[in-house]
Amino acid sequence: MGRLAYVFPGQGSQSVGMGRDLADNFAVARQVFEEADDVLGFALSRLCFEGPAEALQLTENTQPAILTVSIAALRTLEAEGAPAPAFVAGHSLGEYSALVAAGAMDFASALRIVRARGRYMQEAVPVGVGAMAAILGASLETVEEACREVSEDGVCAPANINSPSQIVIAGHAKAVERAIEVLRARGAKRAVRLPVSAPFHCELMRPAAERLARDLEAVKFNDLATPLVTNVDAAIVRRGAEAREALVRQVAAPVRWRESVALLEREGVEVFVEIGPGKVLSGLIRQTIERARTLNAEDARSLRATLDGLIGSGSLTTAHPH
Repeated sequence: MGRLAYVFPGQGSQSVGMGRDLADNFAVARQVFEEADDVLGFALSRLCFEGPAEALQLTENTQPAILTVSIAALRTLEAEGAPAPAFVAGHSLGEYSALVAAGAMDFASALRIVRARGRYMQEAVPVGVGAMAAILGASLETVEEACREVSEDGVCAPANINSPSQIVIAGHAKAVERAIEVLRARGAKRAVRLPVSAPFHCELMRPAAERLARDLEAVKFNDLATPLVTNVDAAIVRRGAEAREALVRQVAAPVRWRESVALLEREGVEVFVEIGPGKVLSGLIRQTIERARTLNAEDARSLRATLDGLIGSGSLTTAHPH
């Protein structure tokens, strides 16, 4: 009898056309897109459904777009009778979707915050100054050592500790380039720069975290109806104040996804539903827990298959742990 967790993707999972099929097939999903357009004062729905890709890739657009698709899929699952999860978690930006799912913040507030968050993160470091790189097949210790060795070239540190075999580093472009060379020489399977516009989740994001803290202070946070595993501590939180504080620290600190997934496994979670565009998290979860069962909900087909898997299986315990 495995427990269920809902997990929500972050930046990098966006693609033109995302959410369109949900909006075409489910009135409840359509309402989420209408609300997003209303709150933001522009046609975010059209950007999701039709692009252009260049505009969708801008961080201040990407973040509310992924949040909106995730919440559209979540509301549809709920309306169709999906069982409630025992836990929620989200990768970076996805933590906001998870907090909306847990009732800690309302969708409109989350939308405004993540749009500002995207802008602050972009403005914290001039384009071209920072970089991120994905490192495959090197241990965390090896990656940390390489980052320390290149520190005279600037900031370089693990930014996303995604799975036992995937770590993303971030920092000044020169330091990241050198770390790539060091890690290739030490046997990393792959070390490649990522096409991102800013070095997320490292010390260079400190100015963004400070600006975001002021905005988050003004948002009402409720205690969570479903416990959340935070990125920044890989720890369970249930209180709104703790969730808010974790969001502030998250910006300039690494995403501890591997540890978060391992914690969920220790808490008895066996079934993970990735809610939102893509299947990035499903892959990372399977790299971390071999026997994990992963489902996803990003369009009508995957959503119906997930509902069949959840309601048809009858093997879930969804009661919230106390």
